[in-house]
This record gives sequence, structure tokens and C-alpha cells, in this order.
Amino acid sequence: MTLAIYGPGGFGRELASIARHQRDVLFVSDAQGEIGRYMSGIPVIAFSELKERKSVEVVIAVADAAIRRRLARKCEDCGIQFGELTSTSHERGDGVSVQKGGIFCGFTSLTADVRIGQHFHANIYSYVAHDCIIGDYVTLAPRACINGNTIIEDDVYIGTGAILKQGTPDKPLRIGQGAIIGMGAVVTKDIAPGAVVVGNPARPLER
Repeated sequence: MTLAIYGPGGFGRELASIARHQRDVLFVSDAQGEIGRYMSGIPVIAFSELKERKSVEVVIAVADAAIRRRLARKCEDCGIQFGELTSTSHERGDGVSVQKGGIFCGFTSLTADVRIGQHFHANIYSYVAHDCIIGDYVTLAPRACINGNTIIEDDVYIGTGAILKQGTPDKPLRIGQGAIIGMGAVVTKDIAPGAVVVGNPARPLER
């Protein structure tokens, strides 16, 4: 079955290098300047053409959660199916469940008893440790470290090299919906919904 990568930007092209060794690949774009071109040797088609194709699954290569939601809804409204893209170096332990649309880049790991929501992105060298619950449209940038007993709500973005301290079974660390954790931040306490935090230890960004 053909894999259509929605979004031929930098991340999409990184994913194509994983996917092309596993199956046929297409890019999908809404930008007129990209449609009809070849990027990394892969054709870029319009969404209208995607709707006419059979035997195709989609993953969405857009980090922004709100845009990813919109594109996913657009596909769902047309009955387009979602796939999963997983690098051959990805590792997955026992008791792990993953919902549709997940992307797992090279050297990523889900260790044990982890629940992952829809349209999750795990970029290179990121991991989710034991007993974590991850919501929908969550993005882990490269080397994001999610330690055990952590709850991450929907639409959270975790920046490159960020580290989340391990919670406990009776008091898991909780990252609120729509929060943004900055590059290299060290999170030791719960993060409120919509908050932007940076630093070590992580604190709300002064605006």
C-alpha cells in the first residue's frame, strides 16, 4: 500500500528517507508552488488527487498540532485512511498501544505499558518510558526524554533535548493540554495547560 506523506517540508523529506525503503511513497501538498514537482525524487500531488487514489494511507508531517488536526479532519471527511510510519531502528516494548497516524523516527523507543494517542510524532532519539499516557497530536522533537509515570495531554509540543522528570504511580507528572516545553528544558513539576516553559528547572516564559 502506498504511503502519502502530507507535507513535503523538511520533516516530510526526512520521513521519506525512512518510508521509501518500505513501500511506495508520495508527497501531498496544498501549496500550488509544490504540486507537480518532485522533491527528493518523490512526486508531490494535490489533495484533490489523493482523494481519487485507492490503496493509500496518510501520515501528516506537520509539527503544529492545530494544523495537524485540521489536515486530519480534512482526510477523515473524505474517508482517507491513516497509516503509521516506523523506522526499522524504532523499539517498542510490552504493553504498548498506539492509535492511528503515528510517526516514529530513527532510534526512538516506547519502553513498556505506554498508551499513545492519535497522530503522535516521535522525532529521532526521543523516547517514552514506562507507564506513560500520551494524548492526541503530541510532538516530541529530537532527543526529548519522557520518563516514567507521566501524563501528556493533547496538542503538547516538547522541544529538542527536553527532559521530563519521572512521576510516581500515585502522582504522575502532568503536562497540560497545548503546553509548549522549550528546547533543553528540565521539567520537574506539573505544567499548566497552554503554558510555555523554558530553562532548568523549567519555568514559565516571561512575555
